Amino acid sequence: MELGVWGNAALLGLLGLLIGSFLNVVIHRLPKMMERQWAAECADFVAQTENNSAALEGPTETVARAVESFNLWAPPSRCPSCGHAVRWHENIPVLSYLWLRGRCSACKSRISPRYPLVELATGCLFFFCGWHWGLTLTTAAWCGFSAALMALAFIDWDTTLLPDYITLPLLWAGLIASALQWTAVPLFVSVMGAVAGYLSLWTVYWAFKLVTGKEGMGHGDFKLFAALGAWFGWPALVPIILIASVIGAFVGIGMKFASQLREGGYIPFGPFLVGSGLAAMVFGPEAILQGLLRSLGL
Repeated sequence: MELGVWGNAALLGLLGLLIGSFLNVVIHRLPKMMERQWAAECADFVAQTENNSAALEGPTETVARAVESFNLWAPPSRCPSCGHAVRWHENIPVLSYLWLRGRCSACKSRISPRYPLVELATGCLFFFCGWHWGLTLTTAAWCGFSAALMALAFIDWDTTLLPDYITLPLLWAGLIASALQWTAVPLFVSVMGAVAGYLSLWTVYWAFKLVTGKEGMGHGDFKLFAALGAWFGWPALVPIILIASVIGAFVGIGMKFASQLREGGYIPFGPFLVGSGLAAMVFGPEAILQGLLRSLGL
């Protein structure tokens, strides 16, 4: 039975709600998994050095245990306040949050509204992809793009980390999608976008560091911008970086006046690159640049 454009989009929107629920797990656990692995590797290195052992050739048993004991699948989700195990009917995207009125069913502690917002945002992005491209491989590619950016935005905001586990596959996926003609970006333009995206922020980073002696951004920003270049091509890089910079500046100024800046007076740049990249997917890079120029009276 043909569901039509809106029916297909609605199905993808429901899938997006489920993916958004999983993204909440990724956002929370992936940085902790990385920290545990780093700690275990450091401990193993110290132990090997103290024992005058040969250099490690691969992950040791300690590292493996650290990764296996805490990952995206285990242990099951629990309330951080009381340890109550989240049951399946308490984990239905958006609906469970509304039914529980945003509180744990056991201890009644408040659940962050960010969880349903991530689910809703992912559902809306998947719905848009289904409505715009139908049930196609292009839709699958852009849905994956949307999910990856959602995870990166919140991980970076929380931890100032942009994990290679997500940025590098996102970069390669953009190049592969271009090569297979799942996007409208020719392969050469995609490759040049990846190169230009990385080198542009890499150059800014080193120029800023040479002048001030400080690091103005993390290396993950280079990789994320390179990934956006792979997905949209090099001509889209200027509007994307302009939108991200302008919005980031306004948010930073607002947070400074509200005394909400973190120690050191910085905010992560990744979420603004993500917002600009998603806007480029929905409206097109040229449209967002024209909108910015109009809003600035130019």
